[in-house]
Amino acid sequence: MTADAPSPVPQAMLDALVAAAHAVADAARPVTLRWFRAPALAVDDKAEPGAFDPVTVADRDAEAAMRAVLTRLRPEDGVIGEESGATAGRSGFTWVLDPIDGTRAFIAGAPTWGVLVAASDGVRPVVGVIDQPFTGERFEGVVSGAMRVARWTRGDERRALATRPCARLEDATLLSTYPEIGDAAESAAFDAVRRRVRLTRFGLDCTGYALVALGCADLVIEAGLQPYDVQAVIPVVEGAGGVITGWKGEPCAQGGRVVAAGDPRVHDAALEILSRA
Repeated sequence: MTADAPSPVPQAMLDALVAAAHAVADAARPVTLRWFRAPALAVDDKAEPGAFDPVTVADRDAEAAMRAVLTRLRPEDGVIGEESGATAGRSGFTWVLDPIDGTRAFIAGAPTWGVLVAASDGVRPVVGVIDQPFTGERFEGVVSGAMRVARWTRGDERRALATRPCARLEDATLLSTYPEIGDAAESAAFDAVRRRVRLTRFGLDCTGYALVALGCADLVIEAGLQPYDVQAVIPVVEGAGGVITGWKGEPCAQGGRVVAAGDPRVHDAALEILSRA
């Protein structure tokens, strides 16, 4: 059961949104690959002194390429991107883009980053794509009304995505990006879950959600997310049969504290602990 009821979108419109999402992800692939593991990659810091929030030419150029596709295919839609802000639309649909989710991994040469593309109907994302250009893997999800579908593709290979059963935290594999989760209370709640699970791995960025949808992991727990960090992953996780909400079970499309699970039972068990933060 999801935290917010998906709005039904006519099938013809869904098909158009899915086709556009793939075209947007396709446009980002050559740009990101041109700079991935490139010795000449320059890194700028968007953060205040004492912190580190990197951005590269790959982030900026990839988003520009993605926006160019939307200008051509979906000129009436709004766009929100991490690097170039928001552009208002008139259609009721908004695209939410993260050209490189996991820029720190990108500059370190680790292939856990990804390109995120989401199409929102004004209430929640109905189409989401997680693309990993280096491995050639793409995770697509569509959630609208009663429809919930997700699939994995790599070249000519394709298969439906399905999460795996996991009833107990003690049997779960937990993924996250940072060992340091939010403030002291959030960190304590996360650690309480981490101490219960079988295995924890860090540094996954959007790949963590893809692995839950693929049935390789059971939980992702994060905090401090932006809309462009989470909107694309919501249809992928839900389309594969999983659950993704805030730490109190609330909708999470606007970011903040997020918990994704492949099995509703382990989601409930995690929420029981996380909701105390």
